[in-house]
Amino acid sequence: MSRTTSRRCRDMPEPTEIRYDKASHVLDIAFDDGAHFHLPAELLRTQSPSAEVQGHSPDERKLVSGRRHVGIIGIEPVGNYAVRLVFDDLHDSGLYSWSYLYHLGQDQDEIWQAYLSEIAAAGLSREP
Repeated sequence: MSRTTSRRCRDMPEPTEIRYDKASHVLDIAFDDGAHFHLPAELLRTQSPSAEVQGHSPDERKLVSGRRHVGIIGIEPVGNYAVRLVFDDLHDSGLYSWSYLYHLGQDQDEIWQAYLSEIAAAGLSREP
């Protein structure tokens, strides 16, 4: 999916290109401020912004494990502010706003390390 947009909010970069590589399970996203991120499907799935994963408060957040090989089977635009990602485990309820995707890209290393620590502490695995 490629798109060029005019910026509504000057504070938040918007994507200029979104591409998914099925072989590597990586979503590549370029923003109009020059930032470019490579977001693994596993990261996107385990950090889904959906209420199913995040809950309605921090206490309700669910730890998603066993998604090492998850892929994306659909990318659906939602207005001018987000995409809905459809994963091959059929999870599709999260709306990934431009700001959330940017946050995941910018803070990917810290988010990923925290996730790995959390699943290890829970005795869970990335493997299905």
